[in-house]
Amino acid sequence: MRTVTFASVLAGLLCAGHALSATAADIGQCVLTLRGQALAKGISASTFDAHVRSVVPDPSLLELLNRQPEFTTPIWDYMAGLVDEERATEGRTMLSTHADTLARVQAAYGVDPETVVAVWGVESDYGKVFGKRPLLTSLTTLSCMGRRQPFFRGELMSTLQIIQAGDVVPEKLVGSWAGAFGHTQFMPSTYRRIAVDFDGDGRRDLVDSIPDALASTANYLKRSGWRTGQPWGYEVQLPDGFDTSVSGRTNRRPLSYWLGRGVKRVDSQSIALAADTPTALLLPAGRNGPAFLVFKNFDAIYSYNAAESYALAIAHLSDRLRGQGAFATPWPTDDPGLSRVERRELQTLLIARGHDIGEVDGIIGSASRAAIKAEQQRLGQQPVDGRGGQRILQALRDSMPAAVVPEMSKPDAILQDADASPVTESGEESDD
Repeated sequence: MRTVTFASVLAGLLCAGHALSATAADIGQCVLTLRGQALAKGISASTFDAHVRSVVPDPSLLELLNRQPEFTTPIWDYMAGLVDEERATEGRTMLSTHADTLARVQAAYGVDPETVVAVWGVESDYGKVFGKRPLLTSLTTLSCMGRRQPFFRGELMSTLQIIQAGDVVPEKLVGSWAGAFGHTQFMPSTYRRIAVDFDGDGRRDLVDSIPDALASTANYLKRSGWRTGQPWGYEVQLPDGFDTSVSGRTNRRPLSYWLGRGVKRVDSQSIALAADTPTALLLPAGRNGPAFLVFKNFDAIYSYNAAESYALAIAHLSDRLRGQGAFATPWPTDDPGLSRVERRELQTLLIARGHDIGEVDGIIGSASRAAIKAEQQRLGQQPVDGRGGQRILQALRDSMPAAVVPEMSKPDAILQDADASPVTESGEESDD
């Protein structure tokens, strides 16, 4: 039987008319180039041939690499789905369950348990959602096709080094389309640099070892400049007429600058940091939304995934795990976002209205958005945009028989009917 190789499969796809912006000769040369790069990095020929040459490429990855978001996720939707009572409650359980490990992690790296667990909760819903795409397929495909090939080639080489070292078996290297994997979603190159063997079994395993994953996350934050004992920041109140042009995460000023201009914590407590502490003012929803003074530890969280909304979700969840409540200042909207329980309720109500949206999973994807649009039109709501917010949820509750809505509105009942899945970091439809 003829051996099926990565190059031969891609050549077949090209002949079938797929627009892959490459030729069969280009692909064949790419595989040879990858093999040479692998050998130069100490990856054996047998490792490369066993795990790359037989990969069946996935051209659909190009759409994920190049596509534009279907809509911009408002910050209040993003935060509502990532930091809800469900995730906070489970996070507090994880703090208790893994208290001994987290205490050792804090002693070793100086990062508090709440922050480490918050990263875990947002990245994989405490290990329940790793992603479904084989890393070798994703990274090999993107190493030869599309934009950023040099970046993905580096990640592929790191993946092969992980396999060759025996840290993780190839079958368990699954994750996002771009290659992040494990409990706290490390890219392979980050894994190579920063992952640690914290359980002492001789392997750095972020898939099957929770101690390794939590310690590696703390190690990452430490290397990103984490300052032990300092807060990430505080929600603050701005005085009337405050000049917001000085806001922005990179527009750092001494703490005394902000305090001297009347910025103060919403709880009126003092900020016990040195007057010259570099501090920035963050206004994620503009002047009329919540405001935050953020310090070096916010930047350390930001480095984990370079988006301010992501860093704020981690920071806020860590505060919720410490027993704090929601932000004091409401988001500037008359249609707030939905928690995951509420998203599942919304989907349940859509199904009850006769819409075929698939499973109730709490992810507002294309089918759910189409159903929401239809209901918005029926109810006369504007805009007709397919967004799942409090307004459409309440309207559907009101339009259902009274005997039905109470049962649908019970979180426990909804959870029993569906395999709960978290929203993705973008708040959009899952790529997986």
